[in-house]
Amino acid sequence: MNTPEPCAARVVLHVGCGAASAGKLPAEFFGDGEWREVRLDIDASVAPDIVASITDMAPVRSASFDAVWSSHNLEHLYPHEVALALAEFRRVLRPGGVAYMTMPDLQQVAELVARDGLCDLAYVSPAGPVTPLDMLYGHGASLAAGNSFMGHRTGFTASSLEAALLAAGFGSARVVRDGRFALWAVAYLQPNIVAVAA
Repeated sequence: MNTPEPCAARVVLHVGCGAASAGKLPAEFFGDGEWREVRLDIDASVAPDIVASITDMAPVRSASFDAVWSSHNLEHLYPHEVALALAEFRRVLRPGGVAYMTMPDLQQVAELVARDGLCDLAYVSPAGPVTPLDMLYGHGASLAAGNSFMGHRTGFTASSLEAALLAAGFGSARVVRDGRFALWAVAYLQPNIVAVAA
């Protein structure tokens, strides 16, 4: 499948999109109504626009998107695959493009684990209760239901994610901790003054 042709609206590639539903693009970044979403996922059963892995997005033309949005995807990769995914994010961005992402904050998770709270409730997500164990290794209920895509193989603190983004060749990056077990990152192709809404 070829990447859809861009239109007048800015175009965001939603990688690891999962099943289609309203509100999957965060209003903080894409709420102005000027964005057109193109959905990419490795799981064909969720009916994405493009079926591909985030480590090899060959069906996507280079420099064809204004933004990439990745919510809770990088932690599903092996550590050595992170650089491949970030290189793909960079490759598909137009000049001036930006990548936005969110994932678990392992520093905050580790603080709960250090207090012997590995299996304590951290928060309740749309998928159900989430514990530090879920954030470290993948959502247990989803894995038990046979969704092997939900396994976690790596993770980040704010400083390690920022370092990974810069090492991947982004010109500037900023990562913030939201205090609710998530990291929020923005990375620009060119050096830039960056701000992140959390």
